[in-house]
Amino acid sequence: MQTQPDHDYPDHWEADVVLRDGGTARIRPITTEDAERLVSFYEQVSDESKYYRFFAPYPRLSAKDVHRFTHHDYVDRVGLAVTVGGEFIATVRYDRINAQGRPASSPADEAEVAFLVQDAHQGRGVASALLEHIAAVARERGIRRFAAEVLPANSKMIKVFRDAGYTQKRSFEDGSVHLTLDLEPTAESLAVQRGREQRAEARSVQRLLAPGSVAVVGAGRAPGGVGRTVLRNLLDAGYRGRTYAVNRAFPEGQREVDGVPAFRSVAGIGEPVDLAVIAVPAERVPEAVADCGEHGVQGLVVLTAGYAESGTAGRERQRELVRQARSYGMRIIGPNSFGIISTSEAVRLNASLAPESPAPGRIGLFTQSGAIGIALLAGLHRRGAGLSSFISSGNRADVSGNDFLQYWYEDPDTDVVLLYLESIGNPRKFTRLARRTAAVKPVVVVKGARHSGSEPPGHAVPVTRIPDATVGALLRQAGVIRVDTVTELVDAGLLLAGQPLPAGPRVAILGNSESLGLLTYDACLAEGLRPLPPLDLTTAATPSDFRAALARALKDDACDSVVVTAIPWVGDNGVTESGDGEVLAAALREASATSPAKPVAVVHVEIGGLAEALAAASSTRTGSVPAAGAPDRGADHEAPEAAARPATAPSRPPAAGASESGPRQVTAPGRPPAPGAPPASAAVRYEAPPPTTAPHDYRIPAYPAAERAVRALSEAVKYAQWRRDAADPGRVPKYEDIDESGAAQQIEALLGVHDDPRGLTLAPDDARALLGRYGVDVRPALPAPGPDAAVHAAGQLGYPVALKTTAPHLRHRADLGGVRLDLANEEQLRQAYRELTETLGKPEELQPVVQAMAPRGVDTVVRAAIDPAVGAVLSFGLAGAASELLGDTAHRLVPATDRDAAELIRTIRTAPLLFGWRGSAPVDTPALEELLLRVSRLVDDHPEVVGISLEPVVVAQHGLSVLGASVRLAPPPARTDLGPRRLPSY
Repeated sequence: MQTQPDHDYPDHWEADVVLRDGGTARIRPITTEDAERLVSFYEQVSDESKYYRFFAPYPRLSAKDVHRFTHHDYVDRVGLAVTVGGEFIATVRYDRINAQGRPASSPADEAEVAFLVQDAHQGRGVASALLEHIAAVARERGIRRFAAEVLPANSKMIKVFRDAGYTQKRSFEDGSVHLTLDLEPTAESLAVQRGREQRAEARSVQRLLAPGSVAVVGAGRAPGGVGRTVLRNLLDAGYRGRTYAVNRAFPEGQREVDGVPAFRSVAGIGEPVDLAVIAVPAERVPEAVADCGEHGVQGLVVLTAGYAESGTAGRERQRELVRQARSYGMRIIGPNSFGIISTSEAVRLNASLAPESPAPGRIGLFTQSGAIGIALLAGLHRRGAGLSSFISSGNRADVSGNDFLQYWYEDPDTDVVLLYLESIGNPRKFTRLARRTAAVKPVVVVKGARHSGSEPPGHAVPVTRIPDATVGALLRQAGVIRVDTVTELVDAGLLLAGQPLPAGPRVAILGNSESLGLLTYDACLAEGLRPLPPLDLTTAATPSDFRAALARALKDDACDSVVVTAIPWVGDNGVTESGDGEVLAAALREASATSPAKPVAVVHVEIGGLAEALAAASSTRTGSVPAAGAPDRGADHEAPEAAARPATAPSRPPAAGASESGPRQVTAPGRPPAPGAPPASAAVRYEAPPPTTAPHDYRIPAYPAAERAVRALSEAVKYAQWRRDAADPGRVPKYEDIDESGAAQQIEALLGVHDDPRGLTLAPDDARALLGRYGVDVRPALPAPGPDAAVHAAGQLGYPVALKTTAPHLRHRADLGGVRLDLANEEQLRQAYRELTETLGKPEELQPVVQAMAPRGVDTVVRAAIDPAVGAVLSFGLAGAASELLGDTAHRLVPATDRDAAELIRTIRTAPLLFGWRGSAPVDTPALEELLLRVSRLVDDHPEVVGISLEPVVVAQHGLSVLGASVRLAPPPARTDLGPRRLPSY
């Protein structure tokens, strides 16, 4: 008789994972319904693998074995299976044991674990993924250690355990290796897990961008239509692999379409297909996906619309699409996608609706909108920028920007990442990946749907309570360059892809228009840069003058970057000449090529051919270096964006404490033409020498407005500074006086008597006690329900005192008269109490308190909160309506380092008030930084602390006083970023 499991089926253990080769698989608990699957799976395992599992020949499972391996209580006995196409490819189980190694129940905290992986799927990282998930399950069930017996010859399994990163012990006993793994996650195990995640997800993207064969499912019989258009674009791009046209409506005898082999199904191709582009009506997509999955297709690009963007029914179709594709191990771009492009010479893939494939380049572009994708492709093409790859994710049902950040992080063909996002499905993971990628190459983001208050149609994203400004601050903390428009996205991308990073904020300005130079100067000041006085070359300047002036500016140690401004030349007859832009471009490029490596941008007004010539690639380049400080890839990876620089050109960050020369007045040369020289209006043909010895290649970006060039340069300056700072991110201090265990016990006790899942706000005494365990002292405030009670409280605290209301509508509102300060004696206190109650209401409404006066200083606010989407956030600002109205608050992710704390108090616009503004005394900022770090530690150590508000915190010249505190506790939210690897679920 079959026995039912003791616990309900734990469906939260189900997960889709990406394996080492980029394919997907599903991990789920084994149930009593899996007997036939288990037997079939075992029959496909080799005798050697069976021997390694059971330490003896074991050709088949007995009925008793099948029953034991499919019946679990999901507590002391647990089995998980990895499935592809609904069939098992691997299993793992644990059995709880006692100290003598015999079956046991809780509180025993050790379990014996055993794996079995089908031979055909060994080497795909299946066992490593299973170990992560079975370890998480075990920890959930109170198991702290795994024990395993492995034959010495089973080197693959030993390696799985050894490489997991857990603390472990090994011994050799009775002819086998005995392993004990401590399941508590370590820094090493987390690093191993994330490293495997990066490699697997990057490989899954690589399979999509570099397929050996592509089938267009839905290619029409007649020209036109989505499928036929994609097929045509694949051919026109010169795709290097095999191409097939698939349509069930093809006549039996049709053999080709546009010279491409034609078939009625993927099954009919008879050869491996790596990528399928789906362009059939939504109701036919399931049939097409099944056809692809059953015949080994590795990935899908679904162009078909009519999914989550169309409403509830479409969202359910989208869920089913993802489930179906993943069941076959396939990943999806889309649905509702515009397509994908790879310009790699080895691939030349244009599986998109873009009629023309972009030129090869160093920019990776990801967009969640097809329309924005079209605009960005056109804008980059007009300005001569090339791409390494382009992805339009559509509804982002599976493959997302996170996956492409994993890929671009190590992609040797991508130096700059541009992202247009309308939603961020996993903000914690995105921030982590963006920080890592930004450490080696720029990541530029423009986010749509910032203020709509709802998720974009078709996107399933977690709800966030924090404002967009906070999201922006957290992205900047991660090194992301966030811009506001797609135009700024292109502007910044061109500069970062074509120029080195600036060593500082000092900008030289030169050109032939004094007015344009002044506009550029003003724009630099507005963006926080430090411009030098503009150098006016006058309208008589020739390209040779530009070349000489630029060369001098680049060699000047007093500047870090150069903006060149240019207007058309004016002839002797007063007629404006557009001039020969190629001549000026050649002059600027030569000056750049023979000077130290500093960024150069050009602002021009209607000079024909200049932008195109600056963006044009040189056909005589001898090598390249990555733009924006990316790792050198060697001469074999030649960047297509040209204007050479010498190999010896330094890229110098400013030394700590280095002196900088002050602003210098630069006068315009105003040179008259040399005798016999042609008039200024004549085109002076200047030929730049071929760059035969310069291995560094850069393009000089051109902009039609000074403000756009300077804004892009400003973003590069800030990003370069972040890169320098990221080399030393700071540390999380350890304070000896923190009582972490005492705080944990207090939190457990407080939550234990409060069963509301929404949590509770602590009483003032409890909040003060909890904060005190982390060295945060809150000045006591004693209740004053009447004037006599107020006088008694003042006697306990000592005069002078403050009388404050604590009613929610009056709290922290000194402007409404709810706070009376510096009450020096009983008479003043009674008078203040009388005025307060006569003006604002009865004592029971006002809830007044008495508090000892704190030293005078600057009133500030410190807050920490847990957001379900982004995690714990630490915030700082000055107290008062003005700061709240202006949103002048800085934010950092928890845990904050000492560098984060220092930046927090210096980032707000009102920071000068803390540092002696207008002759006032500077306050004790080190004490403020320590307070921020202690609050960060409390929230990080105890995820049950979901909200802290310290207001006001009065920072004096020496020390600070926390006058008000609120703490909120709740059951800790799930930390998906710390669990085993898994794809987002639908």
